[in-house]
Order: sequence, then C-alpha cells, then structure tokens
Amino acid sequence: MRKIEELLHEYGLSHQNPTNKLIHWVCVPAIFFSIVGLVFSIPTGPLPEYLGLLGSFANWATIALFLVLVYYITLSAPLALGMFLFSAICLALANFLSIIFPGKLWLISLGIFVISWIIQFYGHKIEGKKPSFLKDVQFLLIGPAWLMHFIYKRLGLAY
Repeated sequence: MRKIEELLHEYGLSHQNPTNKLIHWVCVPAIFFSIVGLVFSIPTGPLPEYLGLLGSFANWATIALFLVLVYYITLSAPLALGMFLFSAICLALANFLSIIFPGKLWLISLGIFVISWIIQFYGHKIEGKKPSFLKDVQFLLIGPAWLMHFIYKRLGLAY
C-alpha cells in the first residue's frame, strides 16, 4: 500500500459518522483557507524588485503553500495538483478579501478559524473519536487531501 493510501485510510478511521463527514466537508476547507488568510496577513516588508512583479501574491502565504505543496507532491502528484488548484483559490480569495476589507483579513480569518475548529470538535464528539492530528500532526495536512481524494474518486481520476 502506498503511503498516501495508508494515511487516507488511517484518517478515515476517525471520520465514519455521516454528520462528522459533512462537518469536515465544510470546516476543513474553511480552516485551510483561514490559515492561508492568517499567513497572507503577515506583513512582508520591502520586497526585492523582482518579487514585486508578483504583486500582492508575493507574501508569506505563497511561500508556505509552496512548502505544503512540496509535501503533497511527495505523497501523490495528482493529489498535489488538486491541492495546488484549491490553494490558488484560497490565495485569490485572501487577496480579494484583503482588497475589499483592508487590514481586516486577519480578523476574518481568525473568526473562520475559531468557529470552524469549534464545529470540528463537535463533529468528533458526535463521532466519538479524537481528531487524527492529536495522534500525528501531519494529519492536519491529510484532512484536505482526504477530501480531495473523494473528489478524484467521483471524477474517476487516479490519485
């Protein structure tokens, strides 16, 4: 069994209850976005001229997502592609919100983060099992990939 399949299987063991699964379909992407938004909000300071060409996308979130995508590539290149597309959407949304609500992205992201985690823990209370990341922190990154693998299955794509 490939490592990604092992991780997805282990993650799935604590996500069997239909209500908990539904909660995860909403809250895992929300948490992923909120972290992107929080990291996007960290001031970059003056940038070298060549990075200025990237505009507002030359920030800490882009760097962090690059590193996260390297991790996903080590697990599964096809899943990494899906996570790249989702990450790009998160970056675009963070950029949009930072333009519409100047200086408030961090506050919006923090609110989404806190509310989503409260709901997630409620889902695990319903499930009767602790969140997987309490056993291994890498499961914080497996959660989004777990959802993406269901999308791939539905589309008939290999992961």
